[in-house]
Amino acid sequence: MTEPRLTVVIPMYNEEAVLPLLVARLRPVLDGLGRTYEVLAVDDGSRDDTAALVTLMRANWPQLRLVRLRRNSGHQAALTAGLHRSRGDYVVTIDADLQDPPEVIAQMLDLAEERGLDIVYGVRGDRASDTAFKRGTAGLYYRLMRSIVGKKMPYGAGDFRMLSRAMVDALRGLPEQTPVYRLLVPWLGFPSGEVTYVREKRAAGTSKYPLGKMIKLTVDSVISFTAAPLRLAIWLGAVGALACVIAAGKVLWAYWQGAVVPGWTSLSLVVLFLGACQLICLGLLGEYVGRIYQGIQGRPAYFIGSDTLDERDEPDYVDEPVRPRRAPGSRAARA
Repeated sequence: MTEPRLTVVIPMYNEEAVLPLLVARLRPVLDGLGRTYEVLAVDDGSRDDTAALVTLMRANWPQLRLVRLRRNSGHQAALTAGLHRSRGDYVVTIDADLQDPPEVIAQMLDLAEERGLDIVYGVRGDRASDTAFKRGTAGLYYRLMRSIVGKKMPYGAGDFRMLSRAMVDALRGLPEQTPVYRLLVPWLGFPSGEVTYVREKRAAGTSKYPLGKMIKLTVDSVISFTAAPLRLAIWLGAVGALACVIAAGKVLWAYWQGAVVPGWTSLSLVVLFLGACQLICLGLLGEYVGRIYQGIQGRPAYFIGSDTLDERDEPDYVDEPVRPRRAPGSRAARA
């Protein structure tokens, strides 16, 4: 089968309401590129008819491809499955909600080919469609991430981006158990460019990134990428020691002056402060030890249930080689 020039990876979780609108906008854009392409829809264990609708659409759209995960593994895991299964020279990752306009893909591809770029970020020029709370939390998130990665991470760049085949191969070679591509992609330092666009409202359905998942993404981003939170224990210990020295000096001075010192309040505050510092430090250590434990286990982030590209429909893990089956009467089978 001819390798496509472009692969569009779309993670999907309960997106049956927006699928017809997505196809109506995406297909004319890709057909007008004048290049071979494939659309890789990754069904992340949807509970609605998302996979069934994609299967029906494949009858009239041969470039559409469906990869189904065995369970709901999360957005980043679905992105990983799509990147690992992609075949194009360039790979675009885009969400199905149409907040990121598919029309920008043509600009990304032209910019990448003209300048020989390995990364083209889709940068949100306007977030007027988001609530004030979401804009505020997003601003805090990007400021925190830029402090970790540096200015290589564009402000307002999400998971709407184009990657070259060399970039995808580099990401596949990383030993990350819980990859956060918003940080890994700029950290690798490949030549990059930006395309600015206006973020639109969600076309249909409900958001798949509530506050809880946003907090989890932030925690994964920080802990998976830097050990800086562990240094917080040093500063908390220093502040606690300084507070104890000051409190001890105050008590000795009061004793020297012959004043009666009511010790319950000061003692309780010191104990509570030190106890809080210890719990924070233990929590940080426990989080990092838990990540080390997960890494030692080596459990994959997802399992492929089926891929319409394969001739067979046997489930296998994307990074695990398929071993040939032995005949029932062979010597290896009897062993």
